[in-house]
Amino acid sequence: MSKYYVVSGDILPEVLEKVMEAQALLADGSADRISDAVKMVGISRGTYYKYKDALFPFAENTNNRKAIITMVVQDKKGALSSILAMIANKNCNVVAINQTMPLNRITNVVLTLDVTDLDIAIPEFLDLLKTLPPVRKADLVAVE
Repeated sequence: MSKYYVVSGDILPEVLEKVMEAQALLADGSADRISDAVKMVGISRGTYYKYKDALFPFAENTNNRKAIITMVVQDKKGALSSILAMIANKNCNVVAINQTMPLNRITNVVLTLDVTDLDIAIPEFLDLLKTLPPVRKADLVAVE
């Protein structure tokens, strides 16, 4: 299980700050491609790829927190319903659902959730999702 920390950017290596800058350039459209973004901030593509999935911006305004979770789910009746029921049970609101067509009775589901009122920590929430019978895998993509 991954551990998450909130630390001041002042103590982090400059390269991590540059990865965050590259992510921001891609998000706001200032850079179309990763190679453009890394050139603009002065880091290598390898450095960007090494850290990009481990860095998330911290939003000081926590009135409306969002989390994106990807899951590999067994395609069977009631699978999504059981997942959504558990999410509602934990005071979490579903903002968006994206699901692929099932292949070999497996589907990929991406959930964007409002976790503002989530009554447990996000790592615990992920562990709880993984205990549901249809869920084969669940990962946190980002928290805002």
